[in-house]
Amino acid sequence: MAGDNTTTGLENYLHIIFPQPCYDEYFVKFNFFHAQCFNIVLSKALGYSIILGAVMVKLPQIVKILKAGSGEGISLAAVLCELFAISATTTYAFAMSFPFSAYGEGLFLTIQTSTIAFLILFLGSNAAGAFLFGASYIGIMAYLLSGLCPLPILGALQSINIPIVILSKMLQAVTNFRNGGTGQLSVVTVFLLFAGSLARVFTSIQETGDTLIIVTFIVSTVFNGLIFAQILYYWNAKPKKD
Repeated sequence: MAGDNTTTGLENYLHIIFPQPCYDEYFVKFNFFHAQCFNIVLSKALGYSIILGAVMVKLPQIVKILKAGSGEGISLAAVLCELFAISATTTYAFAMSFPFSAYGEGLFLTIQTSTIAFLILFLGSNAAGAFLFGASYIGIMAYLLSGLCPLPILGALQSINIPIVILSKMLQAVTNFRNGGTGQLSVVTVFLLFAGSLARVFTSIQETGDTLIIVTFIVSTVFNGLIFAQILYYWNAKPKKD
């Protein structure tokens, strides 16, 4: 009996990555060359890997800001635009009941990105603004995730994500160009965001089929790549002095 329970428990965990009928294809029929199941399993594995990575993807950025005692070189407007984009995608995907593996990292990214915005304000001698922002954001997210917000509104927020993502990244890119460097931007964080958005293009096609989500991640990949390229370009550059 104990062995059966262990087996059942193991099967339940395997079903997370190998949903039916792919579980039977791999572990009952031993059909390891099933093309459709390969895409499904790869998408699930990538999706949960992205979520695990998202738990700490922006921690290097947060640590760098705290060590420097400053958010210098990081565009607050860009961070807020990025936060809007992440929040819209996460709440829309939640409302649409997409698989958690298709959007789960958004929950962790909203926490970390909002923390970065808070720190930029707080360390920039605007404590009142920092706490007002924090309280407002928590209230807005609670409403959007509560089920009280109409789906058409969430869809509208998601539909304007593409220009918001472009604006967010271009604001940061312009800030980098004007400063002649990338300030307190973390190369680890930027690279992981680039890699994660690239992988999300595939998982979104596979698990959601939602054009809005797919195009959003394609655009995000392109502009995350731009910021990463700037970090490499300015690697040894000294910031411009006023």
